[in-house]
Amino acid sequence: MQTFHLPDVGEGLTEAELVTWHVKPGDQVAIDDVIAEIETAKSLVELPSPFAGTVGELLVQEGDTVDVGAPIITVAPASAAAPESHEPTGHGQPSAVAATPADGEGSGSVLVGYGSGSEAKTRRRKKPAEAPVASSVGVIAKPPIRKLARDLGVALADVRGTGPAGEVTRDDVLGHAQQASVFRNISTPERPAVRDEEIPVAAPSAPTAAVDARVEEIPVKGVRKATATAMTGSAHTAPHVSVWTDVDATRTMELVKRLKASPDFADIKVSPLLIVARAVLWAARRTPMINSAWVDGEGGVGAKIHVRNYVNLGIAAATPRGLLVPNIKDAQDLSMRELARALERLTVTAREGKTTPADQQGGTITITNIGVFGMDAGTPIINPGESAIVAMGAIRQKPWVVDGEVRPRWVTTVSGSFDHRVIDGDGISRFLADVASILEEPALLLD
Repeated sequence: MQTFHLPDVGEGLTEAELVTWHVKPGDQVAIDDVIAEIETAKSLVELPSPFAGTVGELLVQEGDTVDVGAPIITVAPASAAAPESHEPTGHGQPSAVAATPADGEGSGSVLVGYGSGSEAKTRRRKKPAEAPVASSVGVIAKPPIRKLARDLGVALADVRGTGPAGEVTRDDVLGHAQQASVFRNISTPERPAVRDEEIPVAAPSAPTAAVDARVEEIPVKGVRKATATAMTGSAHTAPHVSVWTDVDATRTMELVKRLKASPDFADIKVSPLLIVARAVLWAARRTPMINSAWVDGEGGVGAKIHVRNYVNLGIAAATPRGLLVPNIKDAQDLSMRELARALERLTVTAREGKTTPADQQGGTITITNIGVFGMDAGTPIINPGESAIVAMGAIRQKPWVVDGEVRPRWVTTVSGSFDHRVIDGDGISRFLADVASILEEPALLLD
C-alpha cells in the first residue's frame, strides 16, 4: 500500500484545508488524476495522484486542516488492483496500465516538499499548531524576518531579497505572503439561505463555560488569516496618507457607452473600471514615484526606493474564498481592448476561485472598486511591497455646476492611500489630479 503525504505545492505553505475529495475508497486512479482540492492561504489547488492503482483509505476528512507532510490517502499499486476495467473517478486519464513511481511505497516523490509523517495531523476549528517550513539554508535574513516567515508560512527560499546585500526584508516576506487590500471589488457572493453555524453549548453542570448562543464563531484561517497578517504589517510599517477628490465623470460614462456599442468590444465586458485603470496607468507614468517601493536597509540605515518602470496593476477582488488581489502583468503595454480583456479574465478567474499564487505576486499599484458596494470614498490600506492604492467610488447623478449653470452630471469620488516615506503631498496630489482629469476628459489618453 502506498501513502500520499500532503505536499508543499510551491507556495511555501505549512498547512492547507482539504476542501473536496474527488475519489473514494475502491476507485481506480492513474498518475496525475486529480484526487482532491486543497485551499491554501492564496488559492484553491488541485492535487494530482503520484500513484496509479486502487484508492485504499482517505486518512483525512473534507474540512480538515492538514499539516504539510501528513499522510492523506493510501493507494494500492496498480499491479494489485482489481477489477481491470474500472474507470477513474478523478479528472485524469484511464489508469488500466499506468505505472507507479519508481521509488515505491510511501515515497510521494512526484510532488515536492513533504516528509513521511507516520500519522495524519489534522485539525477542525482549532488553533493551528506551528508547522515546519521549507529549508531556508543559504538565505540571508535576520532572525526576526525568519520568525515572521515562519508565522506566515513563507518559505524564505522562495522569496527574492531586495536588501542591499540581497537579504530578505520584512516587506519582501509580507509581499510574498499575501497581496491584499482592505477594500474589495468585483462582486459579493450571495449569502446562503441557511448559514453554517457552530454554537457551543456548555453542559448544565458548568454554566460559567456557556457561550452566548447569539454569537457565531468563525475560525481565522486561509485567506482571512493571511489578509489580516499582511494588512496589520502594512498599517504598522508604512505611514499612510489619504486624499480624495470629486470628479465629473460624465464623459467617462459616455465613452463606456460607446465602447459597449463598438464591434471591437462586442465580446468584452466594458465598465468604468477600464477607464479608471487606464487613468491610473497614465498618471503613474507622469508621477513614477507612485509606482515605487520602499526597501529597508540594515538597521534602518541605507534604505532605498525602487522606482519600477513597469506596472503590474492589482485589482482588489472579493471572491467566494475571501479577499484576493490578482494583478495584470505589464499593464502599461496593453491597448484599451487588451486591458479590457485582461480585466474580464481576472474577474472571471477570481469569481471561479481559480486565481493562482503567481497572479497575486509582484503587484506594483492597486485599484479597489468600492463603488460596487455603493461607497463614495475610503482610506484603503496599501498592499505590502507597494506605495499606492486607488479607490474608485460609486458613480451617481448629482447636481454639478457647468459654465455657471447647475446641471445633472455623473459624479464620482476618487480617493487613495499612499506611503509617505516614498512620496510627498505634492506628488500624491498631482497623481490623483491626473487620474481625475482622465475621468473628466478621457480624450487626454490620446495625448
